[in-house]
Amino acid sequence: MDRRTLIAATGGLMVSALIANTSDASGAMIIRYEAMPSRFTGARNVSVWLPADYGKSNRRYPVLYMHDGQNVFGASSAFGGQSWRVDLAMEARQRAVSGSDAIVVGIWNTSTRRQDFSPAGVEAAMNDKLRARTAAEHEGPALSDGYLRFLVEELKPMIDRDYRTKPGKASTFIMGSSMGGLISLYGLCEYPKVFGGAGCLSTHWTLLSAAESYSKPDLETPAMIQAFATYLKRKLPKAGHNKVWMDHGTINLDSFYQPYQLAMDQVFRNLGWQQGKDFESRVYEGADHNEASWRARLQDPLSFLMG
Repeated sequence: MDRRTLIAATGGLMVSALIANTSDASGAMIIRYEAMPSRFTGARNVSVWLPADYGKSNRRYPVLYMHDGQNVFGASSAFGGQSWRVDLAMEARQRAVSGSDAIVVGIWNTSTRRQDFSPAGVEAAMNDKLRARTAAEHEGPALSDGYLRFLVEELKPMIDRDYRTKPGKASTFIMGSSMGGLISLYGLCEYPKVFGGAGCLSTHWTLLSAAESYSKPDLETPAMIQAFATYLKRKLPKAGHNKVWMDHGTINLDSFYQPYQLAMDQVFRNLGWQQGKDFESRVYEGADHNEASWRARLQDPLSFLMG
């Protein structure tokens, strides 16, 4: 796709951060912005995937914002050489039901990933000991409020300005895995009028990664569950206005999530959220904590959240 076509495809607007675009055999295109600056968080790359018919239609599209953006499309920049291939998932949706695909925005992580994705409101609800340990392991306090301000106040307005989007809550979604699952849920709770749905795959409820947290879960599990429960009771939106997908596998790191997830499921129910309607919580037997496992089940959360 040449420069003139690209300008037309993005509504006649270009931004200075645009550095590269690639297209595949289907005609879909990925536009990459490098080191996008922000007033609220560190500069980071952003990749925007446009469906194959974007340049040939006048359609407006829902938008899915995904964390760890280097892992969601091709394998060249992905952790361990494995990616979600959300582009293939979107193309499959479009083949199944015309008009069911979406623009996908991949927000790349940086060296402060753990601080960016750790929910500040949950850290505030921790006891002093757990908060100090979390900050020490993450090499500083949560920076998630700034990261979300970048997404909501800077990135989303640019995407809605430069691309043909459906900007409303009903067509705006946020998704990630592991700590990306945490920041997705936190984003929906903090901005329920911006995000209609959150996909939280292999949600890293433990927040910590030190070996003793898993070999001796009784050391931190009750306190961490209490912190999440306290936050959700205060900030989870009223049932019926948003959707949340949560899941985990049963192998390696995912095998430690069950007690947390069961407790959070009960919090959702106690707050009036109906499973299967407002939220979903799934266990995938034999699934691991990696991109291949998330790729294998990606259609499930997409269908639940986006229809």
